[in-house]
Amino acid sequence: MSTPRITIIGSALSGNKGAAAMLESAVQTLTERLGDVEFTLLSMYPEEDRAQNPYPHLEVLAADPRTLGVTINVLALAHRLLPPLRPLLRRHPAIRALAGSDVLLDQGGITFTDGREKFLLYNVASILPALDLRVPVFKCAQAVGPFRNPINRVVSKVFLPRAHTLVTRGRITHEHAEGLGLTNLVAGADYAFSLAMDGTEEQALREAGVDLGFFEDGDVVGVCPSVVLQKKVDARNDDYEGQMVAFIERLRRHGKKVLLVPHSVRTGTGKTHNNDLPLCTRIQERLQPGEDLLFVDRELGSQQLRHLIGRCDLFVASRFHAMVSSLAMAVPTLVIGWSHKYREVLEMFELEEWAFGHDQLDPGYLWTRFEQLDERRDEVQAKLDAHLPEVRERSLQQADLIATLVRERSAARR
Repeated sequence: MSTPRITIIGSALSGNKGAAAMLESAVQTLTERLGDVEFTLLSMYPEEDRAQNPYPHLEVLAADPRTLGVTINVLALAHRLLPPLRPLLRRHPAIRALAGSDVLLDQGGITFTDGREKFLLYNVASILPALDLRVPVFKCAQAVGPFRNPINRVVSKVFLPRAHTLVTRGRITHEHAEGLGLTNLVAGADYAFSLAMDGTEEQALREAGVDLGFFEDGDVVGVCPSVVLQKKVDARNDDYEGQMVAFIERLRRHGKKVLLVPHSVRTGTGKTHNNDLPLCTRIQERLQPGEDLLFVDRELGSQQLRHLIGRCDLFVASRFHAMVSSLAMAVPTLVIGWSHKYREVLEMFELEEWAFGHDQLDPGYLWTRFEQLDERRDEVQAKLDAHLPEVRERSLQQADLIATLVRERSAARR
């Protein structure tokens, strides 16, 4: 029997560590279920991802926006329309990988949603080559909708029904998708909740120069800013960076130690796409130095980052997957978000009250909500402990579904 092949798009190893957690969760869980599997990652940052790739059975191929949108999509369409040319077209590594795959996993975190129409073409381009090559598209747990914008609604009604499976990441997404008339739905949880730790994280953090003694005494509050949120706050002529500086200093005046940690980092560049490090560096530079402040100024692996977040007593997140990591480590968390994707995950823990939108962010409101979280941390902790096993099980369910699909495809070829 031939070795199963799975192609993945929409995630990465470098940059956004939420994307890395989703990708690594897929590799871990599907290898456990299927044994030997050949994975291919269609990567927006192929050089960075190759440099960080620890998996000998994961091939990284270039799929930056131009390569994906033009080259891969055109060749996939030609493969569909011109059968005599298929041997020639399969010389392109991405076409060869896709055409030989049992399934394409689309791990885009939020797709086909109002307000993000500039990403709509990428959302389509990510799955269209697989559709042209007759490869099932499995959209891993993600947020979609709402679909009130006419352009988004029309495009979504054309392409989302063509996916084999769409795993919704929470109640709100599921209701949006049902409202569009979709029937290929599975209610799930973010794939990153399945990420397994291997026990080497603490040693790796020490080797990276992270002072783990920082967590040995005193209340530690993790703070994870986001350049995405900064752009939204600053667009209304407010000062997100200044608010984060003021909040951290207020925490310290009240006897809290602060871990300042970016959850999305691209080293060697000042570009801010998928990169919170420049923002966090500016925040750190405006803070008073002291032993009650620990700043992570480098890119860490997704497991190392999760272990670090798990050392905190409380956490304040703006990056979505920083929130997932803190919830997965059962750390009481306050969330400043920008879409329904935050609230619907917190709903699974009966903790949706601990999310608020960027439009509500001001120094007084942020501090009030944090004080409330601090006062009610035992209540929040109890809900995390009670619901986390169920959420992890919902996350793992998609691995079972993917493995079943791959086995069915393999059996059909025999």
